Amino acid sequence: MSYDKMTNPEFDNDEITIDLTELFMVLWSEIHIILLSGILMALLAFVGTKLFITPLYTSTTQMYVLTKQDSNSSVTYSDLQTGTQLTKDYMVLIKSRPVLEQVISVLNLDIEVEKLADMISVETETDTRVLNISVKNEDPRVAKEIADAVREAVGIQITEIMDAEAVNTVQEGNLATAPSSPSVMKNVLIGGILGLIVSIGIIVLIFVLDDTVKTPDDVEQYLGLNVLTSIPLHAGTEKAKKSKKVRGKTAKKLMRNMKK
Repeated sequence: MSYDKMTNPEFDNDEITIDLTELFMVLWSEIHIILLSGILMALLAFVGTKLFITPLYTSTTQMYVLTKQDSNSSVTYSDLQTGTQLTKDYMVLIKSRPVLEQVISVLNLDIEVEKLADMISVETETDTRVLNISVKNEDPRVAKEIADAVREAVGIQITEIMDAEAVNTVQEGNLATAPSSPSVMKNVLIGGILGLIVSIGIIVLIFVLDDTVKTPDDVEQYLGLNVLTSIPLHAGTEKAKKSKKVRGKTAKKLMRNMKK
């Protein structure tokens, strides 16, 4: 049975009052659906990560730029600050077109410059001039080769353009043994949480939009009428079915007796 809010003048406005206790009870009664949704979404995230996302391997190499001021016996604090600021320029040069084109030429890569740039990330340690060049690729060996080639190519550019003293290698690119992305555990966790949130949201939405009268209290609250009595429909229906069966059996017995 549905009700019309306009029948009760107390509910002429569009405000909706939510009983948090009742809402919690509804959520608790549907807890099996909520948990099942979370498990299902987590399983889908696991399968999707394994089947549809290509694992990537990361190789990282480090380099240190030695400026001409560093070769002098007296190095001031301002010289160190200047060298630190220059690392930002070095980071730009690493992903510049001449450097990337040289890497493509040396390794004979069949790849666009823009795509190669997307595979490279550069960062510097805080208050240092040590540059970290990281490369992601589907093949760990290719990732290492690109990282080392980028370091060598940008070293030439820095010494020629920035007039640096030398570019020293702190460490060569490592050969990754495990993929760095995607994170299966992270995706499964996100999928499970998303499944829980979506299922809870749907249940809450159905609860809020449900305008049916279910109990005598709903009649008094929404229609402003006093309930004198209530008829248990389900119990009455079951009793009616039982009585029909009894009457049916009795009629059959009477028919048999009449035939005799």
